[in-house]
Amino acid sequence: MTAWTNEQARALARDFQWTTAPDDFIDNPFPCYAALREHDPVHALGPDQWLLTRHADVEAVYRLASASSDKQREFGTKFGVGTPLFQHHTTSLVFSDPPLHTRVRRLLMGALNQRAITRMEPGLVALVDDLLDRLADEPAPCLIEHFAAQIPVEVIGNLLAVPHSERGPLREWSLAILSALEPAPSAALLARGHAAVSEFVTYLRGLLAHRRAHPGDPEADVLTRLIQGEVGGEKLSEDELMQNCIFLLNAGHETTSNLIGNGVHSLLAHRDQWDRLQAEPARITTAVEELLRFESPIQLNNRQLTQAAQVGERRLPAGSFITLAIGAANRDPAVFAEPDRLDIARKPNAHLAFGQGAHACSGMNVARLEGRIAIGAMARRYPKLQLAGPAQRDRRIRFRGFRAVPLALA
Repeated sequence: MTAWTNEQARALARDFQWTTAPDDFIDNPFPCYAALREHDPVHALGPDQWLLTRHADVEAVYRLASASSDKQREFGTKFGVGTPLFQHHTTSLVFSDPPLHTRVRRLLMGALNQRAITRMEPGLVALVDDLLDRLADEPAPCLIEHFAAQIPVEVIGNLLAVPHSERGPLREWSLAILSALEPAPSAALLARGHAAVSEFVTYLRGLLAHRRAHPGDPEADVLTRLIQGEVGGEKLSEDELMQNCIFLLNAGHETTSNLIGNGVHSLLAHRDQWDRLQAEPARITTAVEELLRFESPIQLNNRQLTQAAQVGERRLPAGSFITLAIGAANRDPAVFAEPDRLDIARKPNAHLAFGQGAHACSGMNVARLEGRIAIGAMARRYPKLQLAGPAQRDRRIRFRGFRAVPLALA
């Protein structure tokens, strides 16, 4: 951890901005978050813009009825009203309020019910086993490219019954669309995001037309279920359907690939915990929860206040734009004993990796299943697994993961 004097930590907290963060912030943001929690936990990023780093404050805003997830105003400025990124992000489940959020969430949750998740497990086990088999044949095996990034694309591809021959662009589309959500995206990043949404929508139009002409079993085919809607309920419009199919891939990709990549890397970097998982494989459930806390796949979230609210020691006015530092909240010593220590047996574990309240992640149970199966199988198959060289961290702030993690299998 970075060693700062109390005065240095106080100055950093006072002056903190995303654009002037320390050079090693992306690699290790947790000392900065600790300084902010201690010295300025409700930190002003600009006029009526606030960064929250304490667990209690982040959790409270997640549950606040006046904390809006609607991003029409923010994304109109950031992306341009009517642009592909604006259309996608203001129509998808995660960036909407009731009644749209309620209607879309009900349909998505109906399609991702416990029966659907249970049916998913045998195919997921087979997929993971196949990837682990192929990993042994790679001359330079990479945890991300050859394993973690492959799993969510296949899982969501299966849920939507996307033909295997057409899944090639899915991961790059997802990365381009979500990278545009960074606090200060470049013009090039925005251009790639707009292009990815447009290409994805064009692809989905053809997929939807084919599925309407040749519907699948709605009990197993999520896309058919979304097209048909719930019995006696509403259906998604064409645009809502396409944008939320994109959302399903994006959310599944970032959460799952980062959970698996961060998780295996953290266990290998804390060898005592990797060895403990070998000795106590039944710990995989609490291990996944601890890995979600320790290196949260999504580090930042946002809300906008529709009414004034008390947050910590400050009264924030209506219209305030709030950034919720999930990664900071999940290292709060007021909630987690020795928060910078990885402990796969940690209980209780009140992490906020999936959010809280009405907007809690709709795919959290799918992500947990993927994490348990993938990390557990990796530990069983390759107990002597080691890092084969320095990992390359993804250079994003909102999403925490790796571009590449070289592995030595024995």
